[in-house]
Amino acid sequence: MKVRIDGMMCMKCAARVEKALDAIGVKAEIDLENKCATIPDGSDAAAVKQAVEKAGYTFVSAE
Repeated sequence: MKVRIDGMMCMKCAARVEKALDAIGVKAEIDLENKCATIPDGSDAAAVKQAVEKAGYTFVSAE
């Protein structure tokens, strides 16, 4: 599943999002250039949204 995330501007931002998702047990592959994260199918989108927003970024969508 791809999660679009607004606000990631640098590698530090990407690392912060990755750490936030890792904290809830979601292994993510962060694509800084396209401002998204690829997470395993079946992940709890609500929990991912909450973790992303708690880290200070905007959860745009999950596809």
